[in-house]
Amino acid sequence: MKDKILLIDKLLKKKFGTPQRSKPPNPVDLLIATILSQNTNDKNSYKAFQNLKQKYSDWKTVADLRTSQIEKLIKIAGLGKQKSKAIKNLLVSLIKERGKVSLDHLIKMKDEEILNELIKFPGIGVKTASCVLLFSVRRNVCPVDTHVHRTLNRIGIVKTSSPDKTFYFINKSLPDTVAHSFHTNLIRLGREICKPANPNCKVCPVLSICKFENKNLDGNKKEYVENSFMLLDNV
Repeated sequence: MKDKILLIDKLLKKKFGTPQRSKPPNPVDLLIATILSQNTNDKNSYKAFQNLKQKYSDWKTVADLRTSQIEKLIKIAGLGKQKSKAIKNLLVSLIKERGKVSLDHLIKMKDEEILNELIKFPGIGVKTASCVLLFSVRRNVCPVDTHVHRTLNRIGIVKTSSPDKTFYFINKSLPDTVAHSFHTNLIRLGREICKPANPNCKVCPVLSICKFENKNLDGNKKEYVENSFMLLDNV
């Protein structure tokens, strides 16, 4: 599987380029931002996050709010009751366990320990926790959302029934250093080309190795095949 993942990573980089990495975000910020991003678009989740950050100077202050007050501020992101409860619980639990709103202790922990440490909080699942691993703690872990899950199943890397099952399967065999580019470019592939309905297969960079039965093929396939095998020689 490692060779296949390396090939897909190379093909995606050829199409989309190598994603740039920004400064690691604070893990508490990232957790809350990811909670807010669930079942909504980036614009609305970002606005909800800014509503909290701009009104209150620190997360300790937010922890002292009533759940209804948090819900009002994050309403634009949808699922306000659910998300406000998850945010309140996270912040209060950290203060109770650590004496402050901080996840700095994660740095010294192993990947599996970090994952288990985070998913114990209600409202924080495997995808949210794995985003902290990849982006905040800079571990070689590939989070799996619906786009990554769909594209990897179509390509034929996995045959799984849920994003969490895909996560555990691929991260057992993930080559060193590829997690960020692999994750980021698979999301772009899923959003721009390998859409849930009517995927635009004729421009897909992994067409030649894709196992999806409903591909929309045209005369370009030969070129993709040749390019793929050239890259495979260099894996």
